[in-house]
Amino acid sequence: MQTRRLRIAATALVLATATAVATPHDCGQRFLEDLGWRFVPSDGATVEIRPGTPCDRADLVDAWRAGDLVVSIPRRFDDAARARLNDVLLHHPATRCAYGFALGAATRRAVDRLAGNPGYRFSAVQVGWIGFGPTGSARDGWKPIALFGRGYQPRGANSRAIEAFYAGHVRSECGVGRQIAQYATQAELYGMQAFDEAFDADEIVIGTFNRLHPTRSILLGTSAGTFTHDGRAIAASKAGRQAFMGLPGFIFHVFDRSKLDDIHNQAENFVVYDVDASAAAALRAHAGFEYYNARNRRIWELACSLPGPKPRRHFERLLFERDPTLRAALSPQAQATLASLDAELADPFYTGFDIYVHKQGVKPVGFHIARLLDRNPRTPFRIELALHNLHTTLYDRWVAYRVAVCGRPGPFAIQRSAASRVGNGR
Repeated sequence: MQTRRLRIAATALVLATATAVATPHDCGQRFLEDLGWRFVPSDGATVEIRPGTPCDRADLVDAWRAGDLVVSIPRRFDDAARARLNDVLLHHPATRCAYGFALGAATRRAVDRLAGNPGYRFSAVQVGWIGFGPTGSARDGWKPIALFGRGYQPRGANSRAIEAFYAGHVRSECGVGRQIAQYATQAELYGMQAFDEAFDADEIVIGTFNRLHPTRSILLGTSAGTFTHDGRAIAASKAGRQAFMGLPGFIFHVFDRSKLDDIHNQAENFVVYDVDASAAAALRAHAGFEYYNARNRRIWELACSLPGPKPRRHFERLLFERDPTLRAALSPQAQATLASLDAELADPFYTGFDIYVHKQGVKPVGFHIARLLDRNPRTPFRIELALHNLHTTLYDRWVAYRVAVCGRPGPFAIQRSAASRVGNGR
């Protein structure tokens, strides 16, 4: 911990020397501008914050086109007043939505690299929790902290450890896949060099979820800080689509283990990759996931009523791929049931809520519901968000780091730079 703090302090000192004039309020405003806030001088005597509804937008460009994230400030505005304004804005709900743009972009960069690595494979739990192949974990930048491949942390640079999953030959089940996606999102959010500076190696721990708890893991260990409890996605659905970006979750069986046919598919761990406008509207209208967990039960009941043997990937092919041959072979009665299944799965939540699951890649929730009908047909499944600290501790740490290294560009600034042409009318 002390080493990391010294690194941050040294970096901040170098940058402060280079810029010579950066003050705390300058850094706070610069960070807010990088997130997307636009500060407009006015002849008025008071500040006017016009946040708009950025959580409902597709991206920062969309938000700026809609006139979101604007602050009018008096031309005569002293340093103390500006510092107070920055503090208000850093804790403003609209800033969390702007953060969602950066977090979502970082999640998609991380996931695209993970999903695009053919060397990152899936392994059943019984074969070993995490496998680095015959060369061992050291070559990939990890060191074991538990027996039987159930716990590792970086042995050197955190970025090197993440790169092993981006480009190396590694295997794990989907729980570790979710953990890596969460850590890699932070790496993409900060930038690789900053990720190494901002987090100690023993804060980046992968393994069984139980193994993470007694460690300093920023996900579930002592460095995690304050968690958000929103399992049914009530708060996220109310806030809007950007509130879902990068959130972890899981799809799991409703009935007990005696009803499982494929234990390796008893659950699927995910991170939210993207949410389209229709899916977000549907979630808001139904106040979160619980409505859809009831629909999942109805889908399962309808699927159970279809007669005849079920070949491999039957429901995946029938409901998601919409195999015309398979559909045409159904009896008239089964066709009526199929029409009901199609109607259920046509809901925007099932088609427009995209999640990343190792090793399935990025697919809408409807795919996973259909897939699990094949793997474990004797139980329905639920979807919930996991405990997370993306909007609490990790947000606070990111803000503190960015302000500490004031003036240093981050990956999210690239998105803002492109958006600025729209915001400035060019």
